[in-house]
Amino acid sequence: MFSIDRLMRLSSIIPVLTVPDPARAQPLARELVARGCRVLEVTLRTPAALEVIAEMAKVEGAVVGAGTVLNPRDLEASLEAGAKFIVSPGLTEPLTRAALECGIAYLPGVANAGDIMRGLDFELDHFKFFPAMASGGIPALKALAAPFARCRFCPTGGVTEATAPDWLALEQVLCVGGSWVADGL
Repeated sequence: MFSIDRLMRLSSIIPVLTVPDPARAQPLARELVARGCRVLEVTLRTPAALEVIAEMAKVEGAVVGAGTVLNPRDLEASLEAGAKFIVSPGLTEPLTRAALECGIAYLPGVANAGDIMRGLDFELDHFKFFPAMASGGIPALKALAAPFARCRFCPTGGVTEATAPDWLALEQVLCVGGSWVADGL
């Protein structure tokens, strides 16, 4: 089992994938792994998402997780599909409790100090900063990182191929998530 810290350090860029066709899952995962992207987040935004997770999980070297996990039902379905981690756009008590109880690597979304403090109440210190650009971008994350120095972040939501290096230059950013990674594949 992977810890969230280990996952975030495994790939500096995590593809955020919305794949409507399960037939594309394995070829896409193989191509991304070949390009050095081992950690793959499949969003639960299509009816085929759980099948896509199951197919991608068969690819050697791929560590596949579920994104857009909104509640314990989504968590359970993701686990059954073979997800090794989950990512949520926010931090709620029911989902956090369920994730902690089952022991899966969990990356909840935060956008402000209150969100981070709720996460710390659950002894979490790794977060998805989302939506990164709409929440103030790099200046906002720098401001949040100051009082929460022990926390580590994965910005997503508006991060681009061009801006990813700027985000990754921040000490508390371990990786970034981006939908651009799979463009054209």
